[in-house]
Amino acid sequence: MKYYLVALFDKDSYFYIQRIQKNICRKYKLYKNVPMLHITLEIIENPDLEKLTKIISDILKPYKKFKVQINDVGIDSFYKSINLKIENKGYIIRLARQINEILKLHKFNVKENLKDINLKVLLANTSYQMRESNFKEHNKLHENIKIENTCKMVKIDRIELWKAVNNKKEVILRNFPLRDF
Repeated sequence: MKYYLVALFDKDSYFYIQRIQKNICRKYKLYKNVPMLHITLEIIENPDLEKLTKIISDILKPYKKFKVQINDVGIDSFYKSINLKIENKGYIIRLARQINEILKLHKFNVKENLKDINLKVLLANTSYQMRESNFKEHNKLHENIKIENTCKMVKIDRIELWKAVNNKKEVILRNFPLRDF
């Protein structure tokens, strides 16, 4: 089973991103069946949950709440999704690399290659709404999607470990709140 280590936004940042999501979904009549808006830091397959929880707690102990920069809206033609791109620098990229490297050292099944790290926030899945031919013209769609402040800073206030299940009540396994400034 796959488990996801995700970064979650504070209330103000969440509402800001949710407003962008609603506007895009309404304008392009897209299906917005996504879990809580988040940034996936790592995907771990079949871990020892007790050992994983202890390691993640130790990694996150010195981390405070931090901000990340939203760059632009991006369209992923492979997954047929619309995402907010996150600037791959600062606290978030350092945290993602550190988690990956330490979990690899402890023999967890994680990504091998971090060169293609691509942090993003899934806004909408277009698989069911757009015909294949329409999606291939995603450059037109990308030009049409604008957000008012592409360099907006949003705040991360906690990290959570999620299990991939359909029941929303069973998704969150562990919450790792970050310290205040």
